[in-house]
This record gives sequence, C-alpha cells and structure tokens, in this order.
Amino acid sequence: MTDTPPADLPAPLDSLAPLLDSYGYPAVGLLVFLDNCGVPVPGQTVLVLAAVYAGAGRLSIAGVVTVAVLAAVAGDSLGYLIGRTGGHRLIERWGRYVLLTPERMERGEHFFTRHGGKVVTVARFVDVLRQTNGIVAGTTGMSWRRFMPANVLGALLWVGVWASAGYLAGDNIGPIYRQLARYQLVLLVAAGVAAAGLVGYRLRRRHLARRQDTRKSAGR
Repeated sequence: MTDTPPADLPAPLDSLAPLLDSYGYPAVGLLVFLDNCGVPVPGQTVLVLAAVYAGAGRLSIAGVVTVAVLAAVAGDSLGYLIGRTGGHRLIERWGRYVLLTPERMERGEHFFTRHGGKVVTVARFVDVLRQTNGIVAGTTGMSWRRFMPANVLGALLWVGVWASAGYLAGDNIGPIYRQLARYQLVLLVAAGVAAAGLVGYRLRRRHLARRQDTRKSAGR
C-alpha cells in the first residue's frame, strides 16, 4: 500500500479530498451523522473516501469504522427522536403539500408496525431512505426497543460494506465505486417499485372489501 490515495479518484470522492485532508475523522463523523438524520450531505461518499485513505495508510481503518458506526447510530437516533416528538405535527401541517395525507400516514404506521425493523436495517443502502428512515420510524410510533437493534445492525452492515469496498479497492476504486453506485441505483428503483406494488395491492384489497360490503348491504 502507498501513503497517498489513488490519483484517479471518481469526481464525488475527489471533491471531498480537501475536506478529509484538513479535518480527518471529525469530517467523517459529522457528514455521516448528518446524512443519517435527514440532511442530504455526502456521508456515504466521505465514508468510502476515508476507507480509501485508510487503505493508503493515511488513516486507521479501525478509526474510520468506529467513528462512522457511532455517527450513523447517533444520526438515525436523532432522526427517530425528531419523528417521535414532532413528526405528527409536521405531517398535519405540511404533509398535504407532499401528498402525505393522514390516511396514508396511518397506512404507513401499520406497515412499520409489521416490518419496521427490516426497513431500518436495510434503509441505509438506499438514498433518501438512509436520510429519512429514523424520522419515519419515530413518526409512525415504532418502539425504541425495536428501533435501536435494527439501527445498530443497519449501521454495522452499511459501514462494513462501504468501508471494506474503499479499503480493499486501492487503485481500482474508480470502477468499483461506479459499479457500486449503479447497484445502489438499482436498489432505489427496486424500493420504489416495491413501494408502488405494496400501495397498489393495499388499494386493491380495500376496493374489493368495499365492493363486498356494498353487495352485502344490497342483499339485505
């Protein structure tokens, strides 16, 4: 391994190099924390870059992983507390502007009651979900006892995957990063398709239930 990162860093990584050069671990902690509590900053990108620096001997991979995991857990926990304490008021006041009606919020609460732990665990691998899953979990009333284990497990998996990719990639970080970015885009599309399918399925069930109720009423 060399003492300098690859010269041909992908543009998203290269743009963060001066920040990481100047502030090191605090830059990793701050961006990862903000990225996990609802602020759209390049937390995942700085994590990969920090791991590349660790592979080049400029940072400690153990330090990068420790800082990133703690920041990710803390950020998601703050998002949860924001959702838990003020989420419903924000939705009641502003939800209609983003088509988030009380009825849709109620359906979301039922979904999180059944599947919230799984969502929180895998959400970090999907942009948008990574920033918002803690807030949604808190808003929908997911219990703290269910949220925290999923939060910690999700942070460990997310940091482990991206830190390993950056640390082991070395001079191949360019093509590897682009491939992983494509994979993440596929995940985002898949999540959108799954969500649309779930909504369509539930709407169809409600429609059929209403038709049955109407037939029963007419037959009386």
